[in-house]
Amino acid sequence: MSQHRSELLMPAGNLRKLKMAILYGADAVYLGTPDMSLRTKSEFSLEDVIEGVKFCHQHGRRAYLTLNLYSHNKDIPKLDEYIDTVRQVNPDGLIIADPGVFQYVRERAPEIPLHVSTQANICSWLSVKFWQDQGADLAVLAREVSFPELEEIREKCPDIKLEAFVHGAMCMTYSGRCLLSNFMAERGANQGNCANSCRWNYKFHMRLKDGTVQELIVDESNLDMFEFLLEEGVRPGEFLPIQEDERGSYILNSKDLCLMPKLDDYLRIGVDSLKVEGRGKSEYYAAVVARAYRMAIDDYYADPENWDASDYMGELETVGNRGYTLAFHKGRLTNLSHGYEHTAAIATWEYAGVVSEVTEDAFLVEVKNKLEAGDVLEMVSPIARNTILLRAYDYEIAASGARKDVVHGSTKSVIRLPFSLFEQEDINDLRTNFPAFSVIRKERALTDEQWKRLKLDKTAQAMEIKDSTGETVYKRRRDALVDAIEADTNSRRFKTNRVGTAGCCGKGCNGCLIFWQGDEYAVARDVLLKRKQGEQLSRAEASEFKLPV
Repeated sequence: MSQHRSELLMPAGNLRKLKMAILYGADAVYLGTPDMSLRTKSEFSLEDVIEGVKFCHQHGRRAYLTLNLYSHNKDIPKLDEYIDTVRQVNPDGLIIADPGVFQYVRERAPEIPLHVSTQANICSWLSVKFWQDQGADLAVLAREVSFPELEEIREKCPDIKLEAFVHGAMCMTYSGRCLLSNFMAERGANQGNCANSCRWNYKFHMRLKDGTVQELIVDESNLDMFEFLLEEGVRPGEFLPIQEDERGSYILNSKDLCLMPKLDDYLRIGVDSLKVEGRGKSEYYAAVVARAYRMAIDDYYADPENWDASDYMGELETVGNRGYTLAFHKGRLTNLSHGYEHTAAIATWEYAGVVSEVTEDAFLVEVKNKLEAGDVLEMVSPIARNTILLRAYDYEIAASGARKDVVHGSTKSVIRLPFSLFEQEDINDLRTNFPAFSVIRKERALTDEQWKRLKLDKTAQAMEIKDSTGETVYKRRRDALVDAIEADTNSRRFKTNRVGTAGCCGKGCNGCLIFWQGDEYAVARDVLLKRKQGEQLSRAEASEFKLPV
């Protein structure tokens, strides 16, 4: 009997994201049109949906449509037309949250497999059995379900498919059932139009009983004199009361879910579908996250005993995130699951461009972010595991042949990268492994505040994974972040010392004039030529070879 395999389910916010998710390893995608799914900003037209589902089926993959709104009376007349549309699209499943909508579709289109959305708040095996009795083919479990609970649900419900979130943004409310966005921005979270109010920047104020608002030092002598208020950044002068108890203030900003460190547990018990959140995220996110989880899943099935999550975390760290957390995996949340000082999603890499066409002698690349002379570009293959590094000293505009030291992503320029630049690569491998839709990234310079945020995030994540207290290091790095925030400096630096056309990272990048031609790198070149491409010299080796890296 063949081994049961969990599917990797990726989000698709538009047709390009769908194609990139599939090409980079997704077994299935979920998508929807703006009118009936929980994504009013979805960029799919009906024609796009039809093409996207066809693309999935041509590649032997699956596509699920979303109908997961909570219906109001005004939505009901649209359902018959939607069902007719779904029939012509021919998806592999329909994701529904509302019990009334579920029954409506089951009665009028019994041939369509029905998946129960996470918005239905399924947290127990009893709820799973209920939906199974109603005719559901798959139940998407709430994010609040712990792994021990999931194990019990799997044991008691062996005859229905189970889906669990493994990666993506976390909502500060119960399974995303939020009214904060409605109140703050008149945008309905459960109608697919969340304003992400929990991510906004809030200031802390106190109001005296005489009505004046000012800063006060809180101690036992004055604790009962005032109440606590929040001020949101774009609404100066509007003060919202906030209560505080012995656990502290109720902070809203959750870190991002990442269960890669525990993915082997989910694969071991046979969770049918491993779901990644992010229909509103970038196409770079869709590609790189799919690639990381594809490699991790395949490697587990090939050799479960020697599987190690650290092999894939580095790839996930190249994607912007708010810090990674195991969230409810162990049950109760801790302070490590939230970001109290810094809410932005950051990473040490950024989306540089995407291959739009492969010609006889070059890649044509659509530029996504600013490129400068001396930047090292990393090409990420949807086929091969190895990446390719290229150091570029200028950029050829494909349309005109003009050469520029700087190209801005906002210009939507297409540059030409001749194969001749890749002096250490096999040209046939380049053509085979880097087709259209291959993404390219580049290292990103960060502020001191951002670097300290990343250090704190890594410390917190390690503490979560290992159940380690590690409070001394955590507090030290938290205090360092607070100091950096107060310093408010905008100076930026790269992780490695390559800035402009000076310096070398010691990776032996294609086209690096400094490394491949400089006499000081002669010994290092011999060493790196015997290693996997892109493997960097250690600090000890750099010191031994007396290299400026």
